[in-house]
Amino acid sequence: MGTPVATASTEGRGIPAAPTRPSRWRRLIQGQELVVTLVGIALIIFFSVATSAFATGSNLSTVSGYIAPILILAVAEVPVLTLGEIDLSVGGVYVLSPFLVVYLNNAGIPPLLGIIITLVIGIVIGIINGLITVYLRVPSFITTLGTVFALEGIVLLSSNGIQVNPVGGDTLAQVLGAWQFSSILWALGIAVALHIVFRHTSFGLHITATGGNVTASAESGVKVGWVRVACFAICSLLGAFLGILDGYRIGSLNPGTDGLTLMFYGVAAAVVGGTALTGGKGTIIGAAIGAIVLGVLEDGFNIMGINAFAYQLVLGLAILGAMILNIQMDSLRAGRRGGGRARKKSARGADPGAGQSLPSVEDDSSPESASTH
Repeated sequence: MGTPVATASTEGRGIPAAPTRPSRWRRLIQGQELVVTLVGIALIIFFSVATSAFATGSNLSTVSGYIAPILILAVAEVPVLTLGEIDLSVGGVYVLSPFLVVYLNNAGIPPLLGIIITLVIGIVIGIINGLITVYLRVPSFITTLGTVFALEGIVLLSSNGIQVNPVGGDTLAQVLGAWQFSSILWALGIAVALHIVFRHTSFGLHITATGGNVTASAESGVKVGWVRVACFAICSLLGAFLGILDGYRIGSLNPGTDGLTLMFYGVAAAVVGGTALTGGKGTIIGAAIGAIVLGVLEDGFNIMGINAFAYQLVLGLAILGAMILNIQMDSLRAGRRGGGRARKKSARGADPGAGQSLPSVEDDSSPESASTH
């Protein structure tokens, strides 16, 4: 991505000023990530004061077990949601993938190779979802809803509804989830990698631009079809990997696992963190923070013995609140940009030389600026 250039007329001659960037702090305080971070800190303080069992080493592994699955699914959904789409089938891929590793092992394929093949199958499922959505023009909600039911049916039929145990040696199991902190480390690593791709590569820029205005992006040379299919493939890949991680972490594979509900937790975390369901705006860091908040909230409720239904109530209110905050913040930003353009137009009318300057653009790390490139 190019460095943003801010220009202004100098001595009335329209000479471009030196490139400038908004400070990192300014970008932070303008984002919804700050609000969610403060909420998360407040929850940690509250639960630490309310119960002595919260801020303990043993509970740290417990809360990480709550956070990791939501975090991986949240960051997996961000690129798809930024496009204005949704992938429900990732919940089905999550349930199917550890069973595939077992079936492949029963067929004589070593566990590690079976895991690789399973991840490739996950990618293929995502590509199929993307192709149906993009080229057959079936809404992604319908496409992936049908896929998730089909995948869950495959799991139930192939397993006869019987639980099985994961396969592989102790070292493989420890690395892929059996160790108490391996899942959260994998989750954080995935979040960092996706953040770099999403904010610091042309592919990430194209995702946001396509979600903001697919027609303009296509006319600008972006291969919007490929971008959309690739996002579905990434989401499905991460869903398959999470299924394998959770299989080793839990130690048994249940064909009746409700992957669809876990997927919605991931979507909720992404939305709470600042990703817009309408497309054009996404944040990996915000989704990760949202997942941490939801994980801390669920763990705190369980420790305090609060009715589990209360978590669903709070989750629903949090989604509504996040969407309202999203809309209000977007309106404020639009108002500030509109006022800035009006002032520049007025200045150009008063100073003809200023009309020679290049227009200023916002920091390309922000979703709004990305969608206008």
